[in-house]
Amino acid sequence: MTLSLRKDDTVIVIAGKEKGKTGKLLKFLTESNRVLVEKLNMVKKHTRPSKTNPQGGVIEKEASLHFSNLMYYCPKCTKGVRLGAKILKDGKKVRVCKKCGEVLDK
Repeated sequence: MTLSLRKDDTVIVIAGKEKGKTGKLLKFLTESNRVLVEKLNMVKKHTRPSKTNPQGGVIEKEASLHFSNLMYYCPKCTKGVRLGAKILKDGKKVRVCKKCGEVLDK
C-alpha cells in the first residue's frame, strides 16, 4: 500500500462513480488496500434497534474506496498530483508536489 497518502490528506477520486470529487481521508483499511473518504461513496445501511440506536432504521455511512482510485489533491495546482519526497536542509524528509514543487508537510 502506498505510504504517500496519510490520514487527514485531501484527495481527489480519479475513477469510479465518485470521479472528480474531493474529500478528506478518514481511515485506512490496510488488509484490503482500501480507504474511507469523508462524505464520498455513501451507502445506506439498514439497522435493527439496539442500545446505541434504539430507533433502528436506515443510516448512511461511507463505504471504502480502493486507494488506487485516489490521488493527492494539491491546493496550489487545484488538481490531483503525484507526490515526491525531498530532504530539507535540517534533515527532515517531506512530501512535495511533482507539478509545482510545493512542500506539502508543514
